[in-house]
Amino acid sequence: MSVRLSPRDTQQGSSVMSRLTGSDERSPKSLGDGGSAKLHVAIIMDGNGRWATRRGLPRAFGHRAGVAALRRTVEAAPSLGVDRLTVFGFSTENWRRPPPEISELMSLMKAYFHSDLARLEREGVKVRILGRRSGLDPEIRKIVEDAEARTAHNDRFALQVAFNYGGRADIVDAARAFARDLSEGTVRLADLDESSFEAYLSTAPANAPDLIIRTSGERRLSNFLLWECAYSELVFQDVLWPDYGLEAFKAAVDEFHARERRFGAAVVDAVLAAS
Repeated sequence: MSVRLSPRDTQQGSSVMSRLTGSDERSPKSLGDGGSAKLHVAIIMDGNGRWATRRGLPRAFGHRAGVAALRRTVEAAPSLGVDRLTVFGFSTENWRRPPPEISELMSLMKAYFHSDLARLEREGVKVRILGRRSGLDPEIRKIVEDAEARTAHNDRFALQVAFNYGGRADIVDAARAFARDLSEGTVRLADLDESSFEAYLSTAPANAPDLIIRTSGERRLSNFLLWECAYSELVFQDVLWPDYGLEAFKAAVDEFHARERRFGAAVVDAVLAAS
């Protein structure tokens, strides 16, 4: 069962971690003013395990440091002209990881919203969780639903967390939802085009990301936003996710602004020039 509503439905301890991350998680900063924010940025948060291994620490410490990096990144986003941030928190493939690591990731999901939800709500952040909710622990599902309900009225900034999410799975779920509506007679086959199909994806009705960032030096999308990435700009950075913050985020956004986005126009220009 998908989390998405179809168009028919209308949709060692904290002291050690403080030293390692250089942050005081008890006093998170307020979101800054970014003026007229327009960018949708998506981030594949990669490198937690390697960050911990290089320090001789268990992988769990890397994931905890990664939560601190997420907090810094959300805080930095508005000042960089970003009004929507989509992060890859837990993929459908992550269930293959060792059970203790999965348990740690689930615990961090709970801890993040327990510690930050009130602040996100207060500062105008609308939270959405993308991905399948079937198979999730009931407590996780309740946290997800509570986060969405408490922030549903906010419109200053959007935080989308892809959790138990896979790009291929999301496309399959969208196809199944359209097929269901077709069998029930609420849509016609003639209605199906790219725009109408897109409305069935879990990311709808949000716009596609302008920029997709992947940290840790890896150069692949890893099943993230496969439909939505068609004309997104891609930036790959060598920094490991737990070390991420304003400086690295600004570098990625600056690289995005230095590019010329053509959305396929270069192909048309070449054909016209050759004719």
